[in-house]
Amino acid sequence: MFARHRFETGCTVEVAHSFAHLHAHVALDGDVAIGPGDRVQVHGSRIIVPFGGSLTERRTATVTRALPWERALTRIKAKLALTELYEIGFSPGENA
Repeated sequence: MFARHRFETGCTVEVAHSFAHLHAHVALDGDVAIGPGDRVQVHGSRIIVPFGGSLTERRTATVTRALPWERALTRIKAKLALTELYEIGFSPGENA
């Protein structure tokens, strides 16, 4: 219960840097499900893509599963962070 489960898996890293697209995506091999609080560390040197370019590369990643209490804490933090996006305003207005 207090030991972290970690394992290595292959992954595909896709990076794009252009006017239309700026993204970096990691797809883990074997349909590995990532849950709240889990960590994924992609190994290898930093990827630098010049403007207008894109790159797809194979790498190895280490997945570290969250402990049950970390998973619950992550869910709570996510819900609290979401409420910061709510905007409630009270302004005088005309009654219709």
